[in-house]
Formats: sequence, structure tokens, C-alpha cells
Amino acid sequence: MEQFIPITQDEVHTKGWDLVDIVLVTGDAYVDHPSFGTAVISRVLENAGFRVAVLSQPDWHSKKDFQKFGKPGLFFGISAGNMDSMVNKYTSLKKVRNNDAYSEGDQPFKRPDRAAIVYSHRAREAFKDVPIIIGGIEASLRRFAHYDYWSDRTRRSILVDSKADLLVYGMGENQALEIARRLSAGENIDSTRGIRGTVFITRENELFDDKDTITIPSFDEIASDKTKFNTATRIIHEETNPYTAKTIIQFHGKRRVVQIPPPFPLTSAELDKVYELPYTRKPHPSYKNPIPAFEMIKNSVTIMRGCFG
Repeated sequence: MEQFIPITQDEVHTKGWDLVDIVLVTGDAYVDHPSFGTAVISRVLENAGFRVAVLSQPDWHSKKDFQKFGKPGLFFGISAGNMDSMVNKYTSLKKVRNNDAYSEGDQPFKRPDRAAIVYSHRAREAFKDVPIIIGGIEASLRRFAHYDYWSDRTRRSILVDSKADLLVYGMGENQALEIARRLSAGENIDSTRGIRGTVFITRENELFDDKDTITIPSFDEIASDKTKFNTATRIIHEETNPYTAKTIIQFHGKRRVVQIPPPFPLTSAELDKVYELPYTRKPHPSYKNPIPAFEMIKNSVTIMRGCFG
């Protein structure tokens, strides 16, 4: 019998769970297929024995939907979805799109602008003491101070604006597992600092060992100086090789945004294990209309990960 990751409280109870360990929040419709990041992370965590629920396209106008599974035992894992939410909603001419391929029936407006930030705020309102981990393409591409085309200005790291506890960038299977295992062992969220492929923020006046690190121009510097913006961008790109990269620091006021070097790539055996997990390879049966993004890839075979273009 096909079994999806639970997306309702009734489905949680059907599994015999009294609570969930991890709630994964996504701006996409829930499709249990490995081309959807939330499906991959949910199956990897499930395979490791964690109780996982998926909160798909929640109502972001209040905290109510973020409380539907009760208080997560370990953390909220938040993603805007398979696309940056601003690219998903707007054309390059900043016109609002009239469709969303990642929603049932191609319907638009199922997620907010800057979804990772908004979802993080609602999750914090729902449960103030539950760790919040953001990830996915929106968080990954905005992990440092960056130029935002939509507002035509330099914005702070999304980690600062979301007030999340940790950011996972790039492919996140190993990071998600390590975070879950440490928190499950009773460690606090600060113990996850140092995991490859993550970014965190130091508090004001917090002591920090900055040996073997590179400090790039700060948010204030790059917001006012294009040359320093270019310098920061160059260094970030130079430090993407997991075998040679150093920890990168960028000041935002008195706080440091700290990026640990990228994770090592998965081996062939590890990749096979991820893609052989028991995905149903279908949208959740609660959807009555097609999800265009699924229709495009439902018979596809993964030959690479990341953006070919």
C-alpha cells in the first residue's frame, strides 16, 4: 500500500503517532517525488526513524496552520519550495504571473512573497521555543547580503530577516540528518553550528574563533559600495569547493553571518540510497486537479542535481 508522508493531523493519528518530530513547511503542493526537495528531505528523515509531517502551502496570514500538527519535537524545516518565491510569482518585467506550476490546477497566489521569511515568522509565532531551520533555493541564494532585483536594493542575509536559527544551503540531506540526530540526542540548536553546508548568526559581542576564516565586506559596505559588493561576490564563489573552502564571515552590524564550508558530495552509493527510498512518485491524493510541475517530470529520470542552465 502506498504511504505518503502525513499532511493532516488525521494522517498523523493513522500512523499511531502522538506527536511529530519535524514539520517540513513548503510553498509547493506536496508531491512525493524526488524532483521535489521537500519529498527528498522528508523521506531521508523518515528512513532514519524520525516522525515527519509536511505542511504544504499553509495559510500564512496567521499562525493557525503552523499549529495543526501540534508542537514539533525537534524543529520546523522551512522552504519556499522548488523555486524562489519571487521568481515564481513575478516575471522579469515585475508583472504578476497568472499561474503557478507547483500548485494544484496551476493556480497562483498559494504562497506569499519571500515565503521563507514569512513562514519562519508564523512558525515562531506558533511555537516560540521550537528551532527553525530554513533551506531550499530561496534560502541558499540569499544566505549572504545580496542585491534584490524586485526592490532594487541590497537586502540583508535571509537568515537575519527570517530570524531562523540555522540555514541549510545546497543539497541538504546530510545536514538535515545531522541536525535531527543532534537535537534528538538532547543537544540544543547551538550545537549544530559547525555542520558543513550550514549558516548561522553569532549574537552581538559573542566570542567567536575566527581562525581559518575569510571575512568578506559587510552588509553596510556592500550596500553603499559596488566594488566591495563585487569583492564579496567573488570570494563567495571562490569558496564553493568543499575540499578547499574556508569558513566565510560577513558582518551585519555587530552580528556575524557565518557560513561553514559546503558539504562533500554524496557518493554513488549514497545517491542511490536517497533515490531508492519509497517515494510514491505521485501528488498527494487530496489533490483533484493536475500539478503542472509534476506532469512535466513524472516519467523523468534524474541524471544530475542542480540547475543545468
